[in-house]
Parts: sequence; structure tokens; C-alpha cells
Amino acid sequence: MSEEHPVVLLLTIELLVPHAHSLKDKRAAIKSLKDRIRSRFNASVAEVGYLDKWQRAMLGVAMVGNDRRHMESEAGRLEQLYQEMPDLQPVSARLEWL
Repeated sequence: MSEEHPVVLLLTIELLVPHAHSLKDKRAAIKSLKDRIRSRFNASVAEVGYLDKWQRAMLGVAMVGNDRRHMESEAGRLEQLYQEMPDLQPVSARLEWL
């Protein structure tokens, strides 16, 4: 009997919000992305950096599963999602397996 172990994926995304003129503008754009990530990927997501900056954001996204290949595919779909958001510009992303 093979024993399966959970796989945890942590994705840290740094974004620019160039059209934000206040924290309220930034949080509206970030909330939209966070809601989409939660609903499409069943992932946990939180704003973890640049909380007091108007035009920068850092999100942490955590996903748990048992199939690393499937999770890599989901990470690619997630990357496509935030790159296609018109109000956001990706700066960097870091993928970590825990």
C-alpha cells in the first residue's frame, strides 16, 4: 500500500496597480483578483505585503493537493489569470513547494 503525502504550493505574487490613486482603489482591484482565485482554484489567498502602498501589492496564494503535476498545471492557469487582469501589472512571482 503506497502512502500519499499532501503537496503544498505557495505562490507569492508581486503586482503593480498603476491606476490606483488611493488604498481604496488598490484594494478594489486586489479584492477582485483574490475573489477569482478563491472561486476558480479553491485556494487560500491573502495580501501579505505593501499594505500601505497605493500602487503595489503582494499576494500569497496557498494550494494543497496530492498530485504535483496537477498543481503545476493549476499554477500555470493561475498565472494566466492574474496576467490577464486589466488593472494589474505583474512584477514577479515565486513558486515554492512545501
